[in-house]
Amino acid sequence: MANSMRAMQIEKYGHVALVSKQVPVPKIGANDVLVAIRAASVNPIDFKTRDGEVKLLVKHQMPLTLGHDFAGVIVKVGKQVTKFKVGDEVYGRPRDSRIGTFAEYLAVNVNDIALKPGNLTFVEAAAIPLVALTSYQALIDIAKLKPHQKVFIQAGAGGVGSIAIQLAKILGAYVATTTSAKNEKWVRTLGTDQIIDYHKQDFETALKDYDMVFDTLGGQQLRKAFKVVKPHGTIVSLSGLPNAKFARERKLGWFKTLLFGLVTLNLSRLERRSKVSYDFLFMQASGKELEQLTKWIEAGKIKPVVDKVFTLRDAQKALNYSEKGHAQGKIIIKVSE
Repeated sequence: MANSMRAMQIEKYGHVALVSKQVPVPKIGANDVLVAIRAASVNPIDFKTRDGEVKLLVKHQMPLTLGHDFAGVIVKVGKQVTKFKVGDEVYGRPRDSRIGTFAEYLAVNVNDIALKPGNLTFVEAAAIPLVALTSYQALIDIAKLKPHQKVFIQAGAGGVGSIAIQLAKILGAYVATTTSAKNEKWVRTLGTDQIIDYHKQDFETALKDYDMVFDTLGGQQLRKAFKVVKPHGTIVSLSGLPNAKFARERKLGWFKTLLFGLVTLNLSRLERRSKVSYDFLFMQASGKELEQLTKWIEAGKIKPVVDKVFTLRDAQKALNYSEKGHAQGKIIIKVSE
C-alpha cells in the first residue's frame, strides 16, 4: 500500500476552493480501521464546515480534508479490533473530530461504521450514512415518532428529506412534505401522503395539528413551523440555531450555554407560546444505528437516492452543485473502483 494519498483539502475557513494534495496515509489506533474509500457523499455540512459555520461546535486543524461519510473496503485493522477484518466492505460517518472522506483513505473508529448493505453498490451505500443517521436521530431518538402520528418533513426531494420520508413510513407515520411540481410524482413514490408545492402554497396554511416538524431549511421556514405543530409536539431542526438545551446536553460549558440561549431567545418565546419542544440536531456518528438501517435497506424498505456522481478531482464541482440546493437526492464523489 502506498504511503501517500490524494486528499481534497481547505487551508483556511471561508469561501475557498478545495485543493488537491498528496498527503500521508493516516495512521490507525488500536480501535480503528483503515478504509480504502470507494465513494463519499457531499452534504451541506461540508460547505458549512468550509465556511466556518460550525466552528463553535467542532474545532478542526488546518489544512482540513472535507467529507463526512463514505463507503469502502477495510485494508488494515487496529490491534484491538475484532468485529471487522481486512477485506470487509463497510460504510459510515466518522465522528466530527475525524472527518475527511474526500480522500483515498480514512482512519475511522470501529464504533462509527457498519458492514455495507449487501444489496447496494459503493456509490449507493455512500449516499446513506449521514442523511440516514440524521433522519434516524431526528425521528426516533428525539421525536420518538409513533405509528399514525403526523410528521411534516421539509424539502422532500433533498438528500435528508428523501430518506426521512422513507423512514417515517417505516415507523407508520402520516407524512407531508414540500417540493416543486417537477418532483411531485417522484416524491410521492417515496411514500409521501401529502405534498405541498412551495411555489403555489404556504405549508403553514395547508397543515395543522402535526406531531412533529423536521426542519431542514431554518430561518423563516423554521419560525413558520411553530404554526403547524400541535401543543406538546416537537420541532427538530438541522438548520436552525443551537439553543441552551443543546449546549447543556453536549456539555459545552456555561459560556456557550449562555451564548446559545441568548441567540435563540425568539425561538424560546415561540416554544413557550406554542407549547412546542424545539431541538437542534447536530448528528452523531453511530455504527449501531447504521446496523439497524442496514436491515431496513436489505429488506428493501429504504432505498438510496443518487442525483449525480463526480470524480475525486472534481470534488469542487460537486460542492458547487450541492450549494445550489437543487439536487434530487444525494451527490456522490466516486474515489476509486
